Amino acid sequence: MKKLFTLLTAVILLILAGCGNDNAEENEGAQEEADTPQEEVELKVASINPPMTEILEVAQPLLKEEGINLEIVIVSDNIQPNNAVVEGEVDANFFGHGLWMETYNENNDSDLVVVKPIYHATLGLYSKNYNSIEELPEGATIAIPNDPTNRGRALAFLDDKEVITLTEGTGIYGTLQDIEDNPNNFEFKEVDLLMLARMYDDADASVMYPSYAAPLDLLPSRDALLTENPIEDFAISLVAREDNVDSEPIQKLAEAMTSEEVKEFLEENYPEAALPAFE
Repeated sequence: MKKLFTLLTAVILLILAGCGNDNAEENEGAQEEADTPQEEVELKVASINPPMTEILEVAQPLLKEEGINLEIVIVSDNIQPNNAVVEGEVDANFFGHGLWMETYNENNDSDLVVVKPIYHATLGLYSKNYNSIEELPEGATIAIPNDPTNRGRALAFLDDKEVITLTEGTGIYGTLQDIEDNPNNFEFKEVDLLMLARMYDDADASVMYPSYAAPLDLLPSRDALLTENPIEDFAISLVAREDNVDSEPIQKLAEAMTSEEVKEFLEENYPEAALPAFE
């Protein structure tokens, strides 16, 4: 009996030792996994200027916590960002609105998609020499964008403010030929979007986005002769491709760009010029 008891005790001790070894191996494996750094995901986003670039900078540390390294690729015109996404040079871009993207898709047979609207960039009519729309003289020159989407938006803005009257049904894709009534015979000079700030010196007035007006120390409420009411279709948006829009890094980027940190940044630094387009 004593021998049997001794044998059973030895068996139990062997089983317990085996379990201990298994647990030790599991713990050691878990520790090794925890000690092994996760591979960081690289994410490239093309943008042009503040506040777009600044919003991305606010998002960078938030993404870092998620193991995503956000690289901001600065470009010099409003064509490169879409080209770069289509060609796979970057993963997304942040510089324009959905209608601009749709026009690009139609012209290039591409598959860009809006990931998330981020903020409203309010159009304003600015003048270096005049303080109100009433002061603009007969035949004054007004600079507007020359690309179809932004030109149409500028004309629709001026139509809404009764500076001109567009043919009924023109909508946001109007051209100068759609101007039905121009009571003050204003002359409209079409220039590249990025040249509008320069036209502030050369034209009597210039239709500008806040990102181009800000470097001139111009604020919508203080300096604009007229300001646009926010339009959802024109919200500045994060854009990606159909094949990566649902990927985790892009969705994490969208979350970071619509975070409370970004909202607070816009409210503190661009209370008029960049109104959050998200809750």
